[in-house]
Amino acid sequence: LLKVHNDRVRLPDGTEGMREYVRHSGAVAVVALFDDGNVLLERQFRYPNRRVFIEIPAGRLEPGEPHLETAKRELLEETGYEAAGWRRLGVIHNAIGYSDEAIELWLATGLAKREAKLDDGEFLEVMELPFAEVLAMTRDGRISDVKTIIGLAWAEPYFRGEVP
Repeated sequence: LLKVHNDRVRLPDGTEGMREYVRHSGAVAVVALFDDGNVLLERQFRYPNRRVFIEIPAGRLEPGEPHLETAKRELLEETGYEAAGWRRLGVIHNAIGYSDEAIELWLATGLAKREAKLDDGEFLEVMELPFAEVLAMTRDGRISDVKTIIGLAWAEPYFRGEVP
């Protein structure tokens, strides 16, 4: 899943130092909006923090897989929804001090329920909440996942109809 590297580097002052960092294959995350303005979210236990988080659907890129295909695959596998409309919101680098991970954020609209196909060992609860409530949750700490906070902030102009 992750590879830790330890490189000897030349610093700006000419001295040498060591830099440890994690290589990551990249990921996508999806802000999925229902026609009524609700947002599709997941509630999932995350072991490193030993707690449940509320977040948008997301997943790692498979080798050679285009970002949009990963977004479509992850949305369907994790939530059981397909989307008719897709728009790239942008990319974030969520841990620049120790990782090269990039997460491409997507907006999905025109949702249609299908069947979820969770990976082995993957357990999550799918939920649907009003966009305004979800934004409030990012502000009061109930949602603290960075990809979710940024994804929702970037999707807000679309939700408000400010961007066609």
